[in-house]
Amino acid sequence: MESPSKRRKKNDSKPAPIPSRTLDSFFGKNNTQSANNGSANGAIAEGTESMGKEQSLTDEQYARKLQAEWHEQDRKAQSRSEEPEAASAETGTPENAHDTTEDVAAFAAAAPTPQNAQEKPNAGKKDVLGLQSTASEEDTITQSIPLDQSPFTFHPADYLPGLKKHWAAEGGDASYALLTRCFILINSTTSRIKTVDTLVNCLRLLIEGDPESLLPAVWLATNSISPAYISLELGLGGSAISKALKKVCMLDNKGLKSLYDKYGDAGDVAFEAKKRQSFTLRKPKPLSIKSVYQLLVKIANSKGTGSVEQKQRFVERLVQDARGAEESRYIVRTLVQHLRIGAVKTTMLIALARAFLLARPPGADYPVKPFTELSKLKKEDLAPVWAKAEETVKTCFARRPNYNDLVPALLDIGVCDELLLRCDLTLHVPLRPMLGSITRDLGEMLTKLQGRDFSCEYKYDGQRAQVHCDENGKVSIFSRHLEVMTDKYPDLVALVPDIRGDGVSSFILEGEVVAVDQENGDLKTFQTLTNRARKDVDIGAIQVNVCLFAFDLMYLNGESLLNRPFRERRGLLRSMFQEKQYRFTWVKSIDATSQDAETVQEFLKSAIDVKCEGIMVKVLDNLPNPDLITDDMEGSETLKEELKAPTTPSKKSNKRKTQDEKDEEKKSGARRKALLSTYEPDKRLDSWLKVKKDYDSTVFDTIDLIPVAGWHGQGRKAAWWSPILLACRNPDTGSLEVVTKCISGFTDKFYKENKQKYSEDGENTTKSKPSYIEYTAGHPAVWFEPQEVWEMAFADITLSPVYTAAIGLVSEDRGLSMRFPRFLKVREDKSIEEASTNDFLANLYWKQEQKLKLEGKSGIDVADGADVDEEEFG
Repeated sequence: MESPSKRRKKNDSKPAPIPSRTLDSFFGKNNTQSANNGSANGAIAEGTESMGKEQSLTDEQYARKLQAEWHEQDRKAQSRSEEPEAASAETGTPENAHDTTEDVAAFAAAAPTPQNAQEKPNAGKKDVLGLQSTASEEDTITQSIPLDQSPFTFHPADYLPGLKKHWAAEGGDASYALLTRCFILINSTTSRIKTVDTLVNCLRLLIEGDPESLLPAVWLATNSISPAYISLELGLGGSAISKALKKVCMLDNKGLKSLYDKYGDAGDVAFEAKKRQSFTLRKPKPLSIKSVYQLLVKIANSKGTGSVEQKQRFVERLVQDARGAEESRYIVRTLVQHLRIGAVKTTMLIALARAFLLARPPGADYPVKPFTELSKLKKEDLAPVWAKAEETVKTCFARRPNYNDLVPALLDIGVCDELLLRCDLTLHVPLRPMLGSITRDLGEMLTKLQGRDFSCEYKYDGQRAQVHCDENGKVSIFSRHLEVMTDKYPDLVALVPDIRGDGVSSFILEGEVVAVDQENGDLKTFQTLTNRARKDVDIGAIQVNVCLFAFDLMYLNGESLLNRPFRERRGLLRSMFQEKQYRFTWVKSIDATSQDAETVQEFLKSAIDVKCEGIMVKVLDNLPNPDLITDDMEGSETLKEELKAPTTPSKKSNKRKTQDEKDEEKKSGARRKALLSTYEPDKRLDSWLKVKKDYDSTVFDTIDLIPVAGWHGQGRKAAWWSPILLACRNPDTGSLEVVTKCISGFTDKFYKENKQKYSEDGENTTKSKPSYIEYTAGHPAVWFEPQEVWEMAFADITLSPVYTAAIGLVSEDRGLSMRFPRFLKVREDKSIEEASTNDFLANLYWKQEQKLKLEGKSGIDVADGADVDEEEFG
């Protein structure tokens, strides 16, 4: 920033437009009114001489000296009346103070010092330089709260009185400092238990202390401001953040670039820039959780002429009002939508469920679990208590994935069965789709579905769509990622009301949108479908025609069908709706059993011949078919037990297996689960199985992994990332478990593009390991922001003491890795939430072990590095 002496020269060259002190009053040694006859030139000379004597002072010391002189003049002039126009110029709202950020003088005009904040007569003086030490800005009260304690030792009542008093002094709402404290603690641990406990305790403080701030806090912690189906994007570029940091932290281009080059992450840059500030010229207005969220919504809603400037002002306001370096870090990370704390959807839902079992807002009367009762339970007894509440909250969010619906309902009634009714399906709000498990060949599929009637359906090469239509004919179409596609398919919007048969008023169905030839019905590839514009498609200018192949019905005439068997849902779909040639029909299918292997094989071949990806296999009924069960069938006893069970769908048993039961299960290779034919949103179950043409296990197995880090290559690969570290998902904890390194299958072109995407100083990389990635065996050059899924082939799954993926599922002290991994392609159709899980990896290992036993071979065990080609490091 410029020194006070430089600012003094500018004031001399451009007189202030409002009455203000002259250079005589600033630097003159005689402050009496009798000196008015002296010339202006004499005052300037005198000021210059004084400036020379002050060269040994730092900017801060010199500014404080000036401020002391001004206070003395103010004290002597208190008895004098001020001119009305000057008085009116001295008052201003906080909004004006925020927007006046053009130069240092404006900052000084808007901010009182700590001293004159206490001295009422001096508050609001336009000509008072406000120096505020950045050390005094930080919220020391919130920083001392041990949010990472166990929920059974953390008692909100111990901290809420002090917090509420503190919040009241700053406007009454919960401060953003509390959320920052939560983020800091989460980011400082690799323990998923600690992460959940920290979130739970933070949410409990808000539930009991400021319930109105709970919903904004949940949105901010999940790095979003709205559900996926509501288009509310911040629309900020990197330049907006850079401009704000330069203006607020007094950085020039060179200084800002050096910080970006060193740290890479925008939040870390903001942290360092704020930390290096010894003082600020404007005391920040404390941020609250609600005010941060509201400003983000304003940024997203800024449209039209002048919106860029308006967004810039909002960004500068947030950065300016962030107290301390840590608040600055997380404010900027929120603005660039890379929070990097690993609090994914699953973690947040778990935390909400547990928090509402332990806390309730003032005035609510729903029951909560007593601390003393829960704290006495053993770990194995406590797990079912948590699990029931977590399953309820997850189910509600899967059916209506919007925190705006879930959180208010929780505040009103807590976690109970009524919550499922309040957050049930509703028209024009997408539910999270059910997902199919992968099988490598028909033999594995037939083994899994022994004793079952099932349907085989063509798996079309198109785009999955969820179609809503109400009784007024209003249509909404959503993608598998819950994004709105209504504007992309105006031809389907016009068609959908006409497919309703007699007696159908409203519905939600699911199908595949496929590009077809309208003359003969021939199917076209997915690449053809991508030639359509993504939005604002003119129905009169459509060149790529589509057909909707329906395969499920989840809602009909105001009633949810999720708990109905698939056979019943499919029957309603085919009897209550009308086909339209080459525009609307249902997927081609056959019904079969595990005894119809040849028929299923022929059906798969026919699907591939007409350019389908393969087939989907779905269980038709909740219970096995007793006519198909024989005593020599694998798992026949389990199937007979299922027949004795109630016909209504039941939730997963919370009974914990003993270690002996686990060992016996591993030895037998049997991991059979009860198969329900109900529609289970946001779950990947064996009651839906995918058999695709590229899953032939006679060629190779594949797995979908997430690239999370890279090392600098050697030799000709020195300019690229090689090897690259890949991870699978742990859906229970939300963490990413590293599986392997890969150097094979990449072309030079891919290497170059990958290095550009994950550039060392870009926004998609960071130097420090994110807390949600589990890996301690090395130090990559950079960590990637998880954002894509790669399909990988490999030779074998191996036990490894280095990689922790699936640890505890196969071995108590070893994870799983793979030998000779090879990159196949980027799965552009998958989000990171659809990458392979640790459980899937473990299943591949058990399948491999079974094959080795049949072949009379022993299992593969590897100490370390089996996934790395020696040629790379040799």
